[in-house]
Amino acid sequence: MCREGWNCGAHEVKLLNTSSGDTVKIGEISYVLKTPRNPELVPVNHMTEALPQMVTQHLRWIMQKDLLGQDVFLIGPPGPLRRSVAMQYLELTKREVEYVALSRDTTETDLKQRREIRSGTAFYIDQCAVRAATEGRILVLEGLEKAERNVLPVLNNLLENREMQLEDGRFLMSAQRYDKLLEEHTKEELDAWKIVRVSEDFRVIALGLPVPRYKGNPLDPPLRSRFQARDVYYLPFKDQLEHLYRIGPNVPPERVSQLLSFATTLCSQESASLSLPDFPVDNLPAALAVLNLFPMLSAQQLVQRLYPYEVMLGKEGRTAVEGVLRRFELIDGSTKPSPTAVVSVESVNGDPAGQAAVTLNITNQNITFQVPAGTRPSRPPKSSPAFISTPTHDRLLAEMMQSHLVKDICLIGAKGCGKSVIAREFAEMLGYSIEPIMLYQDMTARDLLQQRYTLPNGDTAWRASPLVTAAQEGKLVLLDGIHRVNLGTLAVLSRLLHDRELALYDGTRLLRWDRYQTLKDELKLTHQELQDRSIFPVHPSFRIIALAEPPQVGSTSQQWLGPEILTMFLFHTIKPLAKAEETAVIQGMIPNVPKEAVEQLQHLTHSLRKSNDPTALSLASSLSTRQLLRICRRLSQYPEESVAHAVNKACLSRFLPSLARSALQKSLVNCSIEDQPDPASEQSHLYTCTVKDGLLTIGNVSVPVYSPDEKMKVPDVLFYENVQGVGKNKIVDRFLHLMNRPREYLQLHRDTTVQTLTLQPSVRDGIIVYEDSPLVKAVKMGHILVIDEADKAPTNVTCILKTLVESGEMILADGRRIVSAGRPNAIPMHPDFRMIVLANRPGFPFLGNDFFGALGDIFSCHAVDNPKPQAEFAMLKQYGPNVPDAILQKLVAAFGELRAMADQGTITYPYSTREVVNIVKHLQKFPDEGLANVVRNVFDFDSYNKDIREVLIAALHKHGIPIGAKPTSVHLAKELPLPDCKMAGYWTISQGGSTRRKLLCPTESHQIDIKGPVFLRVQSYPSERHESRSVSFTEEQAHWQIPMNEVNIVCDVTTANDSIYVATCNPVSLYAMKEKGDSVQCVELYDIFPRTISGVWQPFVSVAALGNPLQDQVVLHEEQVCPAYKMCKEFAHKNWFLFYKENGSQLDVVDVLEGQVHTISLPINLKAVFLVAEDRWLLVESKTDRKFLLTKPMHMGAEDTGVCQLHAISEDAVNTGFGTSSAPQEVSNEQLPNENLSTALGQKIVSPNRVLCDTNTYANVIVGFPDLMSPNEVYSFKRSSPITEGRGPDMFFGTSKRTGPAKRVNCVCLLGANQVVRALPPTQVPLTEIYPKDVTPPMTAAYLEVTDLNSKKLKYIPVPRSSSVSPYTVWISKVSDTDVVMAPLGSGGVVTVDMGGYVRLWETGLDNLQRSLLEWRNMIGSEDGRPIQITIQRDSGLDVSSPKHGQIDPKNAPHVGGNQWAGGTGGRDTAGLGGKGGPYRLDAGHKVYQISQAEKDAVPDEVKRAAREMGEKAFKQRLKEIEMSEYDATTYERFSGAVRRQVQSLRIILDSLQAKGKERQWLRNQAVGELDDAKIIDGLTGEKAIYKRRGELEPELGSPQQKPKRLRLLADVSGSMYRFNGVDGRLERSMEAVCMVMEALENYEHKFKYDIVGHSGDGFDIELVRCDKVPKNNKERLKVLKVQ
Repeated sequence: MCREGWNCGAHEVKLLNTSSGDTVKIGEISYVLKTPRNPELVPVNHMTEALPQMVTQHLRWIMQKDLLGQDVFLIGPPGPLRRSVAMQYLELTKREVEYVALSRDTTETDLKQRREIRSGTAFYIDQCAVRAATEGRILVLEGLEKAERNVLPVLNNLLENREMQLEDGRFLMSAQRYDKLLEEHTKEELDAWKIVRVSEDFRVIALGLPVPRYKGNPLDPPLRSRFQARDVYYLPFKDQLEHLYRIGPNVPPERVSQLLSFATTLCSQESASLSLPDFPVDNLPAALAVLNLFPMLSAQQLVQRLYPYEVMLGKEGRTAVEGVLRRFELIDGSTKPSPTAVVSVESVNGDPAGQAAVTLNITNQNITFQVPAGTRPSRPPKSSPAFISTPTHDRLLAEMMQSHLVKDICLIGAKGCGKSVIAREFAEMLGYSIEPIMLYQDMTARDLLQQRYTLPNGDTAWRASPLVTAAQEGKLVLLDGIHRVNLGTLAVLSRLLHDRELALYDGTRLLRWDRYQTLKDELKLTHQELQDRSIFPVHPSFRIIALAEPPQVGSTSQQWLGPEILTMFLFHTIKPLAKAEETAVIQGMIPNVPKEAVEQLQHLTHSLRKSNDPTALSLASSLSTRQLLRICRRLSQYPEESVAHAVNKACLSRFLPSLARSALQKSLVNCSIEDQPDPASEQSHLYTCTVKDGLLTIGNVSVPVYSPDEKMKVPDVLFYENVQGVGKNKIVDRFLHLMNRPREYLQLHRDTTVQTLTLQPSVRDGIIVYEDSPLVKAVKMGHILVIDEADKAPTNVTCILKTLVESGEMILADGRRIVSAGRPNAIPMHPDFRMIVLANRPGFPFLGNDFFGALGDIFSCHAVDNPKPQAEFAMLKQYGPNVPDAILQKLVAAFGELRAMADQGTITYPYSTREVVNIVKHLQKFPDEGLANVVRNVFDFDSYNKDIREVLIAALHKHGIPIGAKPTSVHLAKELPLPDCKMAGYWTISQGGSTRRKLLCPTESHQIDIKGPVFLRVQSYPSERHESRSVSFTEEQAHWQIPMNEVNIVCDVTTANDSIYVATCNPVSLYAMKEKGDSVQCVELYDIFPRTISGVWQPFVSVAALGNPLQDQVVLHEEQVCPAYKMCKEFAHKNWFLFYKENGSQLDVVDVLEGQVHTISLPINLKAVFLVAEDRWLLVESKTDRKFLLTKPMHMGAEDTGVCQLHAISEDAVNTGFGTSSAPQEVSNEQLPNENLSTALGQKIVSPNRVLCDTNTYANVIVGFPDLMSPNEVYSFKRSSPITEGRGPDMFFGTSKRTGPAKRVNCVCLLGANQVVRALPPTQVPLTEIYPKDVTPPMTAAYLEVTDLNSKKLKYIPVPRSSSVSPYTVWISKVSDTDVVMAPLGSGGVVTVDMGGYVRLWETGLDNLQRSLLEWRNMIGSEDGRPIQITIQRDSGLDVSSPKHGQIDPKNAPHVGGNQWAGGTGGRDTAGLGGKGGPYRLDAGHKVYQISQAEKDAVPDEVKRAAREMGEKAFKQRLKEIEMSEYDATTYERFSGAVRRQVQSLRIILDSLQAKGKERQWLRNQAVGELDDAKIIDGLTGEKAIYKRRGELEPELGSPQQKPKRLRLLADVSGSMYRFNGVDGRLERSMEAVCMVMEALENYEHKFKYDIVGHSGDGFDIELVRCDKVPKNNKERLKVLKVQ
């Protein structure tokens, strides 16, 4: 320091030596220096050669305030300037300094007094404020806005009156008052009173940022009023420019001024209004030092390092910054070169040590410069085997070398892009030792700098953190995750980063190397003496590299890169690698990876990264370079795995929202990555587990079985082989059991902290002892660490696993560290250590944190899904071997559906396999209990939520679990008596005799013409199959709807085995489904069937199913008009058909297997043909209705050319009346079994027979026909009036306009069940007999008339009407008399298909019905009226004392009711018979008054009625309040009811948003609550604020206010909406959608503000709802809908 003084333009700073001591003079103000008592505490080396004028003015002002005895507050933008002004002043005036960097963790103990334990006693140690006050030092408080609100007022009195009461009983008193007291009392007296004098030289200099412009807590008004403020703004342009010219003589002056102009513009008020963070002007000198060495560098790139606007600003901000760059001609990124690579690094010996000469290549010239380097020998670039260099990385490393010359570096890059790897490579090049420090969110300033611990004798001491030791040893510190740490904590590092100085909690000070040397020289002290005074140097080579993820633009919480952090580092962003480079890295790291797989992966990843779609970008983040390397490592080991499978696993696509999942699938397809059916799932049953000779083999992967030291930690579980998905934990335990690996188990939860993950501190004999957590144990011993519920812990806690997994390093709270290689005080990581993390999928309804989002790419992810249905079934079978399969199938199906609903968000709770297993275990143990009761064990959780309950019951009912049904709810159709069976006449078949009666019919054969084949697309649709017996037991078994268009008309249905085929026309399609299947296959055939024939086309198609060997093949026949061919398909299962024309005279027999047609010519014109047997056919002549029997040889075209003979049948009636000669509608082609025949006719008889149906009778049995030639007897069950053809007038379309009989006669003979079933229109049914007078018959499509010849009963089963009605009724009426077509199904049932496409399965056979009813009752459970009895078996004389017995009546009079007497009947709560709720049964010998079970369960009617009236009253009252008519209410209900479920789903999602936002945090430093582990030592020493408690975290001050999100709903209100509403319901759907939004957002006004706007031809902004006037009730909402 030159003695003459500093020349600073207007104000001169002079040092004058006078006799009374040295004086400092600034301008005209002088200050007399005093000799400091502790000269080592006086700042040195802060004055610069030429002080800018502005700084001198600041110094002069501070001196004025100092002379006045006032405390000062220097306020200004972030950066080191304010601190350096303060330090310069202290250096000038030779004052000792007490420096405190305030952070949010500062407490009053850090300022006043802290207790420490010395040899078992707690002492108070004075802290900075007290030391400064008593010793007359200057207290520099930096970062007032960081301290929590109520900490600094502790200083109020000290600042105002220089007084303070201390914890140890002393009292600080101002110098004047103390001196006054001294005049009256001696010093000994004052000491006895514990009064301490505050030095008159004590001052406070506070440094702070202006809040609100910057983030932080505003100053407390009383505190603020005690300071004098001075704005220390950036230096004026001129001063700054001169300074920069001096630093960069090689840089053209105009570039310097352009850079400075740019910086100044970005610090202006205008840029702040654009919310651009301030430009770090204080870093310009550093940047110019680089520019001075490399004048050819691009200024734009330099600006990017100072101010990385591309990553931290949104589009608007970027454009603004680029505009300013352009304005000052700084856009030269493309024209100016950047360094391409580090050529060499050589250590430099000499002074100062720790330097390396680095040579960079830039524009083909090498430039060498010296940078700080580590203590280890440096390594030439590109020599590391683990680092594959690419041009991008080479350039990045070269740029980092330049920045390293002048400042600390921050690397910004997405997770998994190689930040840590690059930092390591950089360190190795320069010979640095690395100190990785993982930062986490609730890290405190103490964790960063110094922690307390106890010495073995119980004394408390401070342990320097790795950061501080690294600073002293000259290491390179990697601060990993700087974006996670709170800014208030990070602020403690700002002095270390700017000035390389640090003041620690125990009073230790670290000084910059040169200042330390100056101090040493000036004071002539040795190194040791300075250390004894706790002053240490910071090693000149010490550097920090911070690693961070890019800030999320626009997010409130993740915008970590603010003006303060900008001043601390130079920033380098790591962009994702280019495709070729990434491929090179992958192939370099994993040489034998399949080339093609890498290509596909790269194609996919880069297409996702380039897209602008946020969904795609979030997927790209799951495919970071790190994750790609993992995928490739796996593919190189197991090349047979598919790439698609690997990608799906990496992105956890199973749990992505449906939008993201479909985006991923689309991208996979676009990149031609075929998802081959995963071999694993196809051959799951081929995976076997064997343990043999110490080798465990699963599938084709083998590993040696482990031999553990601790056998007890190997899990052993009940695990059923071959079954996936018993649960994550079971799978892991089973895996470890097979591997024989010991495990350590850690379950995380909300309150997990970083400490609990690593060490558990506890106090033993006054000494802090750290217990190793399972994590540390597992690392030491090489066990497997299973971390369960990882998503429940805050992600900031689980993030500390990152360094452990990635680099095998981790620092523990007690100062030890886990390392991969040995080191002192370190725990080497055992090579066998592995981690298995279990977490629920992210997102609702698991209320966890997004563990996968934060750490997913460090682990190899595997989605454990619920097992596939067949696997689940197999597993349940093992849990419940005696539970009937049908029940298990129902459970598997129902739970499968519920899980699908949970995936879609219809319900919130994802039902897991665990619940099904519990149900099955219950059924296995208590087989008599009904399924309907047992499932309530799971679903009673939801019984109070009306909407969810409805969804659940619907889903369970759909799969036939009769929850809520009572054993009494059996609703079978009413049985009516059948008229008696009468012998009606004879059929005589003419034999021989005259040739007129026996006609021979010639036949000829020819080949069939075949065209084709035509390839058709078969589409599969899921069918919503509903079991119909869920609420009550009826004949209907199940129903579902086939996916047909409104215009499709159902023509025909047929069945074969368990398949059902439905043919439709207009256009012609075929639908195939299985009786129990869950999908419908559809083939559209409109290309094959011609469009029109002869102008009018009324299409009609029949379908017939072929038999063996042509199973699963069908024949479709299109009947064409005039005259139509008819198909007889009775023997289709034998693969032949018969065709005839109405009124024609020939029969065509088509043999499908031979491919031949045999034509038989007949002498009569045909009306109908019935194939009553394969070789006997019943023909009906047209016009006369005469019947003939045609007999034919079995094989057509046989050698003996048997001719077909036609026999006439004569009918003889027994008695006159209306004859039997009406044309038959259906004749069976097999005979009734003998016992059925005997029952039907009421006599024991064995004979061939056929059942014939016609319009006059319920059924006819022709005995002897067609095999016996003797006269055949006809028995018939006559109708009172014949069935009329045609349907009655239609409800919707008035009268039916139809001519001629219907094409389909819906009549089926079920011979096994001895039944005839026909479908009749309601007009043909005796409704009055079926329904009581006061009941209106239901709306039906038809009635199934079941004529049961066994029980001689008649039933009419209503077929429900379909909800949709086709517009083509006229055509439909041509198909059938009713709205259904039907076919037999099995032996005891039929299938009907109505015109709306609803397929219904019916059970009509009595045996089948009885069997089903029994099963159904078992499912409901035997809740018969028997009351449950509690019996207590007593052991020898030990009496039971608990339930109340009641008093015993000495008279033993009968007691009924009440709850006093024992031995009564019908009472409650006392022992007795037949009561409610007494403890056990006691009989005193009276008649029992039993309350029936039903009565006990029932609620009295008047109560029900009152409840109902109350509801109605409240509803009407509410309508009245909002002035809504009941008509309006029903109108509104129409829209609201349609979307109730969707509203529910939407509100569920909104609630989950809410729950996340409202989560509470730990508030630390509390006086009450739970003990905070981190403060145990403070607790030992007796501090108060050592607790933590949960509370609502106040939003960080200065962080943007959480405003409600704005939504706008745009509705189409143009004329076309109502014009076409009738066609497709578009207007109604749109109104329902608007209704849904309005209802779902009700009560969320604080989170969402929405408005609804309509657009039409008239305008695009027709306002329907304003955001400040949202509709509050149904009436207002209806109004909006009406406007629409």
